[in-house]
Amino acid sequence: MTGFGRGVASSPNKKITVEIKSLNSKQLDLTMRVPHYFREAEVEMRNKLSEALRRGKVEMMVSVESNVPETSAIVNIDVLSSYKKQIEDLGNALQLPEPADWYATLLKLPDALRTAQAEVSAEDINALHLATDEALKGLDEFRSREGERLSLFFRSKIENIGELLKRTEVFEAERIPKIRKRLEEQLEKLSGIEYEPGRLEQEMIFYIEKLDINEEKQRLRSHLNYFVETMESNDAQGLGKKLGFISQEMGREINTLGSKSNNADMQRMVVLMKDELEQIKEQVLNVL
Repeated sequence: MTGFGRGVASSPNKKITVEIKSLNSKQLDLTMRVPHYFREAEVEMRNKLSEALRRGKVEMMVSVESNVPETSAIVNIDVLSSYKKQIEDLGNALQLPEPADWYATLLKLPDALRTAQAEVSAEDINALHLATDEALKGLDEFRSREGERLSLFFRSKIENIGELLKRTEVFEAERIPKIRKRLEEQLEKLSGIEYEPGRLEQEMIFYIEKLDINEEKQRLRSHLNYFVETMESNDAQGLGKKLGFISQEMGREINTLGSKSNNADMQRMVVLMKDELEQIKEQVLNVL
């Protein structure tokens, strides 16, 4: 979901620049920095961004430059009168002296002067929409390039896990005989205890069956294939969440392989698979 887009549009009086950047987030966290005279359009802009982006920590910044020279500024008398009355009331309530220079105090306050830039027309609102659309398009193109890079990354990691899974088969042939031999050696150390060989054989078979990992290997291969199939699907809605769920299932099978392995070499392969999977999980957060 990381991306950046920039759009510029002009009206007869204004040049409007919109910049939108996004970072990873499970939900949509939208922050807008819009000049106060565009506040009426802010709700509409927020809806536009929410529909287009869906997820991510998004920041939208709007800057405005005047296309016409500022020949004069008009004093906002009503606004300044309200400011003056509030300051006088505040002074009376807190027993504070009046400002020594009312002009300097009042003219520093917001909206003290009204210029042509502060006047918003329909053309200005339309230019704001055009700049926002251009910025969203740029952000989408940025995300598309990032998606192509992530696709190659995921395929590489999935192939690595599949290759590590194959390498566990080298240790599979020697794993069970070693476990059986170790159990027999432990039984020989127990003196004075009689046991029925047939029953011992049944219990040993039952114990060894518990250590069988064929089902886990088969399910893990299935999850690896499903991960790639999901990436290639045309259904982009909620793709990141689906890939996250699949990676969780992959983690369960890898953990079970590790707990059943009873073999140091195989456990090293499991650790390497976990490392590859953690890298996948980190980047899945960057998928919508």
